[in-house]
Amino acid sequence: MLTSEQSKRLVRLRWSAFIVVGLAYILSFFHRFAPAAIASDLQQTFHASSAALGSLAATYFYVYTVMQIPTGVLADTWGPRRLVTAGGVLAGIGAILFGTADTLAAASAGRLLVGLGVSVMFISMLKLNAAWFHDRQFATMTGVTVLMGNVGSVLATAPLSAVLTVMSWRVVFTYIGMLSLGLAVLSWLMVRDSPVQVGLPSLRELDGKAAHPPHHGHWYDGLLIVLKNRATWPGLWVNFGLAGSLFSFGGLWAVPYLHDVYGMDSAQATAHTSILMGGFAIGAFFIGTLSDRLGYRKPVMIAAATLYCLGWLPWLFGLPMSDTISYALCFVMGMGASGFTLTWSCAKEVNRHALSGMATSVVNTGGFLGAAILQPLVGWAIDQGGHAGGLRGLADYQAGISLLFGFALVGWIAVLFIRETHCRYIHSD
Repeated sequence: MLTSEQSKRLVRLRWSAFIVVGLAYILSFFHRFAPAAIASDLQQTFHASSAALGSLAATYFYVYTVMQIPTGVLADTWGPRRLVTAGGVLAGIGAILFGTADTLAAASAGRLLVGLGVSVMFISMLKLNAAWFHDRQFATMTGVTVLMGNVGSVLATAPLSAVLTVMSWRVVFTYIGMLSLGLAVLSWLMVRDSPVQVGLPSLRELDGKAAHPPHHGHWYDGLLIVLKNRATWPGLWVNFGLAGSLFSFGGLWAVPYLHDVYGMDSAQATAHTSILMGGFAIGAFFIGTLSDRLGYRKPVMIAAATLYCLGWLPWLFGLPMSDTISYALCFVMGMGASGFTLTWSCAKEVNRHALSGMATSVVNTGGFLGAAILQPLVGWAIDQGGHAGGLRGLADYQAGISLLFGFALVGWIAVLFIRETHCRYIHSD
C-alpha cells in the first residue's frame, strides 16, 4: 500500500508526464495535417506541381516511417524522457527552418527534421501509458491519447485557415517551432519514465500482481523476438491501409479534391477535414473504452474498418451530396478509421511487456509507410489528368481516390488476421 504522500506523488508524476508529452503529441498531429490547409500557399511560394507538393508533405512520413522501430528500441532502452526531450529540440529547429525556407529543398529539410523530432512522441506516450496506468486501462488511455493528439489535427484545418487570414504560414510555423523547444525543456524537467524510477512500486505490484520482468539481453534480441512473432504483423498492415489512406487524404488531398470536384471554398473544405479528424479523435477515444469494457478487440475493429471502407464510395464516384450529408460522411469515416488504433493494444498484448515499445512501433510503422507512399503517388495520379494549371474535375481525381480506397481495403483484409487477445496479455513473460 502507498502512503498518502506516495499516492499524491504517483498521481502528480503520472499526469505531469501525460500532459507534457501529450502536448508534444498534439504538435506532431498538427504538423501531420497542416500541409492540407497551406497547400495552395506552398504551391505558389515554391512553384510546385502536385507531385512535388506530395513529396514535400510526405517527407514527414518518410522519416517518421524509418524512425518507428528505432523509436521503439530507444523507448525500451533509453527511456521516454530523454527521447521526448531530444525529439522536441529537433522538431523545434525543423519547424523554424520550414517557416523561414526560401527554396523547396530547404522546406523539405525543415519538414524532415520536424518528422524526425515528432516521430518519437507517440511511441514514448504509449510506453509511458504502459508504465503509469493499469493494464486494463491501456486501450482507454491510448484512446484518450489519440483524442488529445487529434486536437492538433483539428487545429491544422479550419483554425489554421482562420489564423492564416491574419498572419503568414511562415510566422505560424516559426511560433510552433518555439513552442516545441519550450516543451522539450518541460519534458526534461517534469517527465519520469516509470514509478519504479522514482522509488515507487509498479502499477502491477499495486494490483497485487508480480511486476513484469525486464528484458535480458541486447536490444536487438528483443526486436527479433517481436519481428518473429507472427501475431505482430497483421497490425502493421491494418495501419498501412486504414491509417495510411486517412493521413494521406485528411493531411493533403481532401482540401484540393473538395475544392475542385465539389466547388467548396477553402474554409468549407478545411471544415470538412476538421470534421473528418474530429470523428477520428472521438472514435479513437470511444473505441478503446468500448473494447476494454467488452473484453474484445477484433469484432470492434472489423465493424469500424467496414464503416470506413464504405465511406470511400461516395467520394470515389463523386456522388452529389448536401452539406449536411458530406459533413456527416466525413464524421462517420473518421469514426470508422479509428479502428486501427486498437492495433497498438493488440501488439502490446501479443508480445512481452518489456518489449511493448518495440511491438507498438513495428505496427505503427505501417500507417506512416502507407501515407509516405500515397501522398506523392496520389499527386502523380492527379497530374496525369493534364490540368496542372487549371481547375480539375472528378475524372482527374478518380485514379487517386481509387488508390486511397484500395489501401483502405488492404487494411480491412488485414483486420481479419488480427489475433484476439480479450484485452489482456496472452504472451507469457
